[in-house]
Amino acid sequence: MDSKHIFGGVVAAFLFGFVVLYSSRGRENIKASEKSRSKKTLKSSGNGVCRSNFAGNTDVIIVGAGVAGSALAYALAKVITSYTMDGWRVHIIERDLTEPDRIVGELLHAGGCIKLAELGLEDCLDGIDSQIVFSFAAVHKDGKRTAISYPATASGRGFHNGRFIQKLREKAASLPNVKLDQGTVTCLVEENGTIKGVLYKTKAGQELLASASLTIVCDGCFSNLRRNLCNPKIEVPSHFVGLVLENYNLPYANRAYFILKDTIVIAYPISSNEIRCLVDVPGSKQPPISNGEMASYLKTVVAPQMPPELYNAFICAIDKGNIRTMPNRMMPASPYPTPGAFMIGDSLNMRHAVTGGGMTVGLSDVVLLRDLLRPLNDLSDGAAICKYLESFYILRKPTAFAINTLASTLHTVFSSSDQDPSRKEMKEAFFNYLSLGGVFSEGLMALLSGLNPDPLSLVFHCFAMLAYAVGRLLLPFPTPKRTCIAAKLILVGSGIIFPILKAEGIRATFFPATMPAYYRTPPVQSTDDRETGK
Repeated sequence: MDSKHIFGGVVAAFLFGFVVLYSSRGRENIKASEKSRSKKTLKSSGNGVCRSNFAGNTDVIIVGAGVAGSALAYALAKVITSYTMDGWRVHIIERDLTEPDRIVGELLHAGGCIKLAELGLEDCLDGIDSQIVFSFAAVHKDGKRTAISYPATASGRGFHNGRFIQKLREKAASLPNVKLDQGTVTCLVEENGTIKGVLYKTKAGQELLASASLTIVCDGCFSNLRRNLCNPKIEVPSHFVGLVLENYNLPYANRAYFILKDTIVIAYPISSNEIRCLVDVPGSKQPPISNGEMASYLKTVVAPQMPPELYNAFICAIDKGNIRTMPNRMMPASPYPTPGAFMIGDSLNMRHAVTGGGMTVGLSDVVLLRDLLRPLNDLSDGAAICKYLESFYILRKPTAFAINTLASTLHTVFSSSDQDPSRKEMKEAFFNYLSLGGVFSEGLMALLSGLNPDPLSLVFHCFAMLAYAVGRLLLPFPTPKRTCIAAKLILVGSGIIFPILKAEGIRATFFPATMPAYYRTPPVQSTDDRETGK
């Protein structure tokens, strides 16, 4: 190993020791929330007569039966306390109950698998030909490769998104206190400033009113209700082009790929004979599929960058013509506290899909919300519960912050042009940092996969990579040109990291005890509230 790598490793190790020492002081599970924002005016469609038609039948309405919605329905229906011996009564309303066919949501990281097991849903990975993923092969433009493994014996899973969701829906619907309906929710029903339920249209076109004490919106990235419950600042930095590769011959089983060349490509197994391949096309526009421009782009620009073991399968997949696209959406969590309503999953918060962290964040949200609702025996006091659940938004910060920030950083670094020497050097440094192995690569994987949701650990790795990049430039002898590149690299790196930190909320992430909602406790309730309040 040359002097540049030695210097980078020493600097990174020093920073790691400092952060571990600092972060070990008094850092427990965070229990707080974001500062309340002013609430938007909601659509009002309800009245006392309509609400009384459903009184006593439902505790919770869940809008959307995707990964988060189905898992949450099962979790809340299974909540057993001294007050809810039969669990909460849940009504799920899903726009389309047929098996989804998507090109994303097919990689569940190790942290997400653990959350799935905590919910008692790990058997939903069985019987769908899901594939264990132990590690990632990162491939750089000069042909260099490095293996990035999950820490210890942890592993993720790859699968067909639709098969997994159908298993979750079946598991939730098997419970006697869960009602699963197909319908399109058109608006939230408000009465005296509190959400009392939803209006939805059935498949036959009939408009119905559903009423409950708590309405939870988790209808995904294309949510039509989020504008009433949050401040949706959505960005679309790129699109994914999805293909399914078959008839491949991989040198290693149970491994996914990060191809970090001129184009970012992610590939991972989704069945015993299929690999999902996702090509990142930067910008809001993409070559059209209908006239063959996309196929030409994939063959001439992307195919030469594919590893040899995937090249033939990639060309065959293009020739088959089943090319699909999806926008990569990013949206920080910016909720309006609303009595009687709540948001989780992609409805609330989205990050770039380049790291495949969406389901891990969503399942982490489900576990957290279930645990917050567990002490309650009644959900009818919307204002009190809304105030109490403000703690959710900071309790979720560690996991969401780590995964969101890594996704944005990785995509920004590797999607940038090599014409800028500082950005080119940053790419090289990022890849070589991963190649250091040990605490460096495993530490990043632990953050990315949700196994170690520690904001300070993430900050360490970001600045350790920056120090490593500067060290590579200045050793063995700094020249004026290299010094200028190093200075610009620091500015570019800071310009990437700090806006992401600001969007996620520096105060809520690193100083949660300064937030008023940090001290929220469950509202005081009588043990017979559930019976008398319904």
